[in-house]
Amino acid sequence: MRGPVAPPQVPLSASRAEVFADLVQDSVERLERRWPQLSDIEFMVLEVPRFDPAGDEGWGDEAVPLGGTTPAHEGSPARVIVYRRPVEIRTKSRDERAALVHEVVVEQVAELLGLTPETVDPRYGED
Repeated sequence: MRGPVAPPQVPLSASRAEVFADLVQDSVERLERRWPQLSDIEFMVLEVPRFDPAGDEGWGDEAVPLGGTTPAHEGSPARVIVYRRPVEIRTKSRDERAALVHEVVVEQVAELLGLTPETVDPRYGED
């Protein structure tokens, strides 16, 4: 009788969602070295942005957003959200995806902090 290839606590492969979440976490860790206050921000990955044609979240003629922010309020932390599916659709390789994820995270952090993306990450836009 043969045993399992790996122990039960070791995943054999990560899902696309887990790999994507790791890309977001890598980007956040990169920025936290320069901006320690990012530890007060909650970073989230959602599959797709919510669409409410009757509300303020209708996109009109704009493209589907790749990320968004929610300011802190009433004891809830500020949030940066990265939308997995729209980012995946716009990229072909893991390297492209990692670069776009980082770009989205930088842009959303800049919006929350009231800074330019180049201030948040001096290498922003160098691709």
